[in-house]
Amino acid sequence: MKVLPIEPLTRQGFARFGDVIELEGAHQIPINLGTTMRYHDLARIDVADAGGRPLLNVFRGEPRTLPFEVTMLERHPLGSQAFVPLDANPYLVVVAPAGALVPSDVRAFVARGWQGVNYAKGVWHHPLIALGEHTSDFIVVDRGGEGHNCDEQMLPESLWLTHECLRQAIS
Repeated sequence: MKVLPIEPLTRQGFARFGDVIELEGAHQIPINLGTTMRYHDLARIDVADAGGRPLLNVFRGEPRTLPFEVTMLERHPLGSQAFVPLDANPYLVVVAPAGALVPSDVRAFVARGWQGVNYAKGVWHHPLIALGEHTSDFIVVDRGGEGHNCDEQMLPESLWLTHECLRQAIS
């Protein structure tokens, strides 16, 4: 069994794959006569290729159990895809750089409930891997419009996400 290490989600560690959406370290602008703080420009939403338009969705993810077998990744060649959790449940993010899918380049991150991710256009990623005991809701901003915008590729060998790797990442 090939085990995939899990890392804590940080802006620096995830930069090659897109943006981490979180308030800590974000540019802040007081608005509405000082009664509201705007956390500005948290992710690069990139959906205009081939006449695309932004979509705002809610995804409800069933919790997955560990160990979890990763057998495939997908990518969206025409647009970015952002996930912002609406609850405090952690979730796993499995990614590989844009371009040809190289299994040795696959990385896994654990996101806390206050952290979102924005996959850059063409970045390989696993579909939503919610954790916890209950379903998890996410606001998802992605691309709508004509054109082929989802490629899926099976991995030549399964990668496993385990309890032990998760414990190491959150300790």
